[in-house]
Amino acid sequence: MNTSMNEYKNAYKATERELVSLQVYNVGIERCKPSHVWGPGIRDHYLIHLVIHGKGRYQYGHKEYQLGAGDAFLVYPGSVVSYEADSKEPWEYAWVGFNGSDAAIILEATDFTREEPVIHHVADHEKILRQIEHIYEASGNDFNHSVEMTGRLYTLLSTFLHYSKGHSRANTGQTYVQKSIEYIASNYSYPITVEDIADYVGLSRSQLFRSFRSVLGQSPKEYLTEFRLRQASYLLENTNLSITAIANSVGFDNSLYFSKTFHRQKGTTPSDYRLKKTEGKQSE
Repeated sequence: MNTSMNEYKNAYKATERELVSLQVYNVGIERCKPSHVWGPGIRDHYLIHLVIHGKGRYQYGHKEYQLGAGDAFLVYPGSVVSYEADSKEPWEYAWVGFNGSDAAIILEATDFTREEPVIHHVADHEKILRQIEHIYEASGNDFNHSVEMTGRLYTLLSTFLHYSKGHSRANTGQTYVQKSIEYIASNYSYPITVEDIADYVGLSRSQLFRSFRSVLGQSPKEYLTEFRLRQASYLLENTNLSITAIANSVGFDNSLYFSKTFHRQKGTTPSDYRLKKTEGKQSE
């Protein structure tokens, strides 16, 4: 990344948003001009900024925060915000924007809140900066880059979780659901069951069910099935793998059961889904 003393901006912005659980939308680093301002406006995704040098102001709703080196602020989707560089010591910051079904759950376990979307004196902020730089270094618009950036984003967010001290989530449903989702994301291609998930997080099946219902409004089995079918949908659209191979790749050991489950959830068979998506791309 550019580190000259003049104003600069190095940034990446995704042109495709293929991943559902978590995906990087944009990432970069910028040394702003004096009094440079963004907003007021809203974003359609989460956006974390880490101040590297200098000073600035973050306006969030009716609250205003004065920020400096080592501080971080979070923009929530749909929230009206503005942020402005100091007129004499304009800030330099790194940022990463992202969204997905996992985003809110993970951020709930950090010290960012909608009431206080700012963390002053971020613990190990140099490590946070390196992790944002690593996301930038992996940037690109093909699927491999998207997956690599997402993996590095999980690492970044896990650092915020590690240093979270303002509102511990120990022994809460939120934590158990978060751990369950991480387990599913890593193991969905294997024939894991709800019992396997419950054993991993240290709950009974009924306790895990109540946690999922409370946090996500659905059961662990429903989430696991939806996750697998999202991955299957991508493979149907973007590969030539057979239906059996796709079923095996997303954790179904029976292609007939996979097809029935897919039809029940999507209202169409895997073959018809692939045909419709292929025809749609050809007509674009």
